[in-house]
Amino acid sequence: MSKLERACIIDDDPIHQFGMKVLMKKLDFTKEVLVFHDGQEAIDALLDLLNVGDQLPSVIFLDLNMPIKDGWGFLDDFVKIPHHNRERVTIYVVSSSINPSDRERAVQYEMVSNYIVKPVDERQLRKLLEEVGE
Repeated sequence: MSKLERACIIDDDPIHQFGMKVLMKKLDFTKEVLVFHDGQEAIDALLDLLNVGDQLPSVIFLDLNMPIKDGWGFLDDFVKIPHHNRERVTIYVVSSSINPSDRERAVQYEMVSNYIVKPVDERQLRKLLEEVGE
């Protein structure tokens, strides 16, 4: 498995953020982890990266239910980023929702690779790294 340059967690739950960071470190998943508490904060930061000529994260773990801008709002804004900047980004929706309509809606977005019900475990994260490893 090869380590990714940058990954991103967009989730307002500090326990989930902590757990994901611990798992990522254990698996040597990425060199850098960006953490945002809502979709608006994430979109603003990702656009700032692009404005300074930096690369977007290879992987984004996105929660659906957050304040200010939820995961759906983030996805609606993310698709507006020019394709050549987002083509190498893989998004995994990570939600506590087991509602089948949320899963169906999420996979309608071309950049969403999968829908994972929380919590993410080590086996799942290892499999994702194998899928997206650079």
